[in-house]
Amino acid sequence: MFKGITGNVLILGLVSFFTDVSSEMIYPLLPLFLTGVLGAGPAFLGAIEGVAESTSSLLKLLSGIVSDRVRRRKRLVLIGYTVSSFMRPLIGSAGSALTVLLIRTGDRVGKGIRTSPRDALIADSVDPSLRGKAYGFHRSMDHAGALVGPLVATLLLSYFVTDLRVVFWLAAIPGLLAVLLIVWKVRDTERVPLDKERLQLALIPAGPLRRYLLILFLFTLGNSSDAFLLLKAGTLGVPPHRIPLLWAFFHLVKMMSSMPFGALSDRIGRKSVIVAGWCVYSLAYIGFGLAANEMQVWLLFAFYGLFFGLTEGAEKAYLVDMSDATMRGAAFGWYNFAIGAGALPASLLFGLIWQHAGPVAPFIFGAALSALAMLLLLVLVRPPMEHAPKLQH
Repeated sequence: MFKGITGNVLILGLVSFFTDVSSEMIYPLLPLFLTGVLGAGPAFLGAIEGVAESTSSLLKLLSGIVSDRVRRRKRLVLIGYTVSSFMRPLIGSAGSALTVLLIRTGDRVGKGIRTSPRDALIADSVDPSLRGKAYGFHRSMDHAGALVGPLVATLLLSYFVTDLRVVFWLAAIPGLLAVLLIVWKVRDTERVPLDKERLQLALIPAGPLRRYLLILFLFTLGNSSDAFLLLKAGTLGVPPHRIPLLWAFFHLVKMMSSMPFGALSDRIGRKSVIVAGWCVYSLAYIGFGLAANEMQVWLLFAFYGLFFGLTEGAEKAYLVDMSDATMRGAAFGWYNFAIGAGALPASLLFGLIWQHAGPVAPFIFGAALSALAMLLLLVLVRPPMEHAPKLQH
């Protein structure tokens, strides 16, 4: 089952697991802390997430380009995780919403620094025929952390502590474990860094890679925040005390499906698996738009979770298949930037459509964009090695 999961891939998976445990001990409680303790409104919560994620997206692009120029990607990965692990628990000391904004942005700065170099290091560390499996494993560990984190926070608040700030400070422990794993266990791969002249070319992806990134951006415009799905669940009668359970169930499906579908893309081709995932997304969004009761919501969250399993590992492996080995960091930088650049307007569009056209129309809009992106991917993107025979093991 774990054949081809190299030491670096395993350790970086564990790093993501502990980091997400730390992050998800805080993130679900942040709205309550901001509104109930610090007296901020929902608009300020939106501003915090918008500023933080925009900063992260830009830094993912820059750090990816820089990682191709330096000899050791590990240093950037370590800096990024260290910054996040140091900043995140400081929310426990925040006395104002503005302080939370600064701390949350610092946390996302760390994410921006580490993400593209880490994904490039995974590509450097695994056989090309097993890239889908490697990225699928990494995403499954990430989702496992996102499943465990809220459960740890719930356990702490139910039996051990009453102050949200204490939970935030305790989130430093898994974050520290993640940093120590990088220091002790992650190894740089042998590679020749890109020279200054070649680096300039990293700013303009060409050919199938450029078309792939543009199509991903189009798809992301219809892929709004999953917070809207939780809002939909609430309007259909899912009580507040079952919302965290629904969210945990959703992450369980993502965790269980990421590695098998990533490995499937190694065998039958990336594009087929991505197209299947986007098809699942489109059907799930139509379902959410038309859903009428709580049982349908639970089934739809399970189905929607398969979209992540089908696409997260395969999309990254497909990107590596199309990119120059000396410019993988830049490729991941543009990949993360395209998704990040589309995420903010996607949620704004979704919210505006919901407000002016009702709760069904935005889901139909998202499904339609997904279908269009799927057709464009099928027609316009054909990487040079797409039909090359897979390596046998």
